[in-house]
Amino acid sequence: MKKELLLGTALVSTLGAASVAEAVTATMSGNHQTGIEFDSPNGGTDTNSQTQDNNFTVSLSETTDGGMTISSSFMLMNENAAAGDLDAGFTLAFTDGSKLDVINAGNASGTHDISIPGSAGAEGVTTATTNSAETGLDFATGASKQGIEYHTASDFLADGLKMSFSASTDGGETAGTTYRIDGHVAIGATYVTDLGDSAVTIGAGWSEVDGSKTSTSASNDTGGFHVGLSAVTGDLTVAVGFADGNKVGTGIKGAKEMSADVVKAGIKYVSGDLTFNVGIASGDSKDNTIGSISGSDDSKDVTSASVSYAVAAGVTALLGYTSVEASDEGASSTDGSAWYIGANMAF
Repeated sequence: MKKELLLGTALVSTLGAASVAEAVTATMSGNHQTGIEFDSPNGGTDTNSQTQDNNFTVSLSETTDGGMTISSSFMLMNENAAAGDLDAGFTLAFTDGSKLDVINAGNASGTHDISIPGSAGAEGVTTATTNSAETGLDFATGASKQGIEYHTASDFLADGLKMSFSASTDGGETAGTTYRIDGHVAIGATYVTDLGDSAVTIGAGWSEVDGSKTSTSASNDTGGFHVGLSAVTGDLTVAVGFADGNKVGTGIKGAKEMSADVVKAGIKYVSGDLTFNVGIASGDSKDNTIGSISGSDDSKDVTSASVSYAVAAGVTALLGYTSVEASDEGASSTDGSAWYIGANMAF
């Protein structure tokens, strides 16, 4: 028995020493958000339902003797999703402040789109599935998993300037009836400066994606540009943005292609524990069958607002409202409004 205890003690000590020598630094974060959504579709029946968004992320990092940091992360399965977010690659952070993302690195244009205030609630208004109008600035930023993205250090070429460059190659998917991304190149930049009492941020990006589909070539592959501006004066944030480009994908009217533009604007004001958000977004598009040049007009006009209250550290109560007016194929389509009341707990 004594020998067994001695052997067990030695084994535990050995494993403990090995784990200390080999273990990377791990941190955990996540949130639990739940609430009730009240939907009022025009011409339809009012409904309400519980919505929730629960996430748990593990971040891993370690620094080499030379000062370079290697990091990655993964998200455990979201109980509202069929699969977890397991697509993160690696990030190499260098001593000069620059970084390199490898494997599923993303698109440099999308990295630098300006965040426009809007409702912080979880409400949404369902529109016709055939409506291809976009309301985000980064809709034309595709990439394959075989990609890299390089982020410069701050004050690159000029004080306040930071840039990103990205590229990806054929992801290896088998050619089929749906559009696939064969590769992309993109560039993005963010410039921060002071203008009187305001901190001004300008973000812009350009992306070009090459893709393919069995027996058919797209007239316009995914790609385009965006530009936005945000000004923060004390507790007040005002932001505007514009995007224009093309998109092809399985989510666009059953693998169709479309040309689109988006205009967004929003205001956020913080008063103690209260945060007020108001935002508008207007998107117009023309979609058509891949390889065709004819198309029909779609549109979405979104107005949203919310009030957030910091109840305690990490706990926020939310009240949000969103209204959507939509047009599909040149005619009015499903739209309406929705309310949301709930709370978010973050750690």
